[in-house]
This record gives sequence, C-alpha cells and structure tokens, in this order.
Amino acid sequence: MEPAVLRDDMVDSLEHESKGCVQSTAVSVAMRAVPRHEFVEDERGAYADRAFERFGTRVLAPSTAGRLLEALDADEAHSVLVVGAGVGYTAAVLAEIAGESSVQAIDITRRLVYEARGNLARAGYEGVLVDCRDGANGFPEYAPYDRILLEAAAVRPPRALLDQLAPDGRLVMPLGAHEQTLAVVDRDGQAERLGSCAFSPMLVEGEQADTVERNRTRREDREHAERAAQRRKGWELDWIDWDDNAPRR
Repeated sequence: MEPAVLRDDMVDSLEHESKGCVQSTAVSVAMRAVPRHEFVEDERGAYADRAFERFGTRVLAPSTAGRLLEALDADEAHSVLVVGAGVGYTAAVLAEIAGESSVQAIDITRRLVYEARGNLARAGYEGVLVDCRDGANGFPEYAPYDRILLEAAAVRPPRALLDQLAPDGRLVMPLGAHEQTLAVVDRDGQAERLGSCAFSPMLVEGEQADTVERNRTRREDREHAERAAQRRKGWELDWIDWDDNAPRR
C-alpha cells in the first residue's frame, strides 16, 4: 500500500471519536503530508499507532504526537522550538505548519541530533535547524519563541524555557514525576492541565544513552538515598547497645 494512503488512514483513525487526538485542520493536513516512514525504519509499521525505541529514546506514537501538537496550537506566524528532537518527526510536522525556517529543535544526545538531521533532510525538511543542547537551557540565540514543545517530563517548567517565550507564547510539556499531566504553561509559569500522560524524564548532562563514561547525577544520588532509607528495616538498622544507653539508678 502506498505511504500516502497509509498516512491518510492513520490520520483518519486519529480523528475518530474513539481517539479524537487530532482535531484541527492544521495538524491533520500536516500529519498527512509528512512521510513518517522516513523517521521510522519499519515503513508499514511507521503508520501504526504505537511507539518505537531508537538510540535510547522513545519515538512517540502518532496519537501522542497529535495530542502534543494540538495542545501547542502552532500556526504559520509562529516561531517554534522543539526540546527533545528525537528522530525529528514532530519537528517535521511543525515545519509543515509554521515553515521550516521557523522551527528549531534541540536534543542533549548527539547521536539523536545526527539522526534527526538526516531524517529531516531525507524527508524534505532540511531547513529545520537541529542542534545539540541541554534542553533545560533552551536555544536562546533564536528566542523569543511563540511556541515551545518539551517532549520530556519535568517537575516544574525550566526557567530558561519560560524566559525564552514570547509575551503571549505557550510551553507545552508533561508536568510532574511519577504522576504526570500534559500542561500548557504561559510565560508567568501558570499551567493549564489537560489530562494525564506518561513521558520519560528530562535528561541532564551525563544521562544520555551514548555517554562514554556516565556520572551519576544529583537526582540519582537523592533517589538512591531514598531507596536505601526505605530498605533499612529490622536487623539492618544500626545495633543499639541497650546496656550502655539504659538510664542509671
């Protein structure tokens, strides 16, 4: 079956009432135009509504991508930053909506940056700029942005991303740790919650899958200490010498 037919079937399914994750004409037209098989190795499976793994990152299922794009509400007048470029698919859809020169994408994993660049060029979106950056720092050289899409979870919106928003801009991100909600955040940090979601946490330097020598982060140290504290029970606790500590008469 032709890829164009598979794309139409995919988007038709995403527009169906049982899912309803694609609702706007802009997102529908863009997702029908982007050759998703250029971003996922399995050409036929590329249009199934499921996630893939690639170089230690999760390639979002089409329904998840559609949900994020609808919440972002980008149009042709907007400048857009994608934090967590991954394989480049959502950046390509946004390039269809806003134009290639209006979309920048960053990723902390260098191997994924190369992957996204190659995929975007092969799919016809070589005008999208993809750079290797720590997502929490954003991409200040091209700020301000009308729209920022963060494709990883964080407990609170990164301050640098809020600072890089235009006055009426919006940041779309998974907000929370164990229990996450998809949120639309304004420049002042006020969040509108759109329902539950489940994303991998935002990575910091040293956590990339392709890091040669990986140092444990402060977050991991804290979680390790918390698990250790919960594990200490009964005989694992330090022995108390009751004879020495008993009150004397």
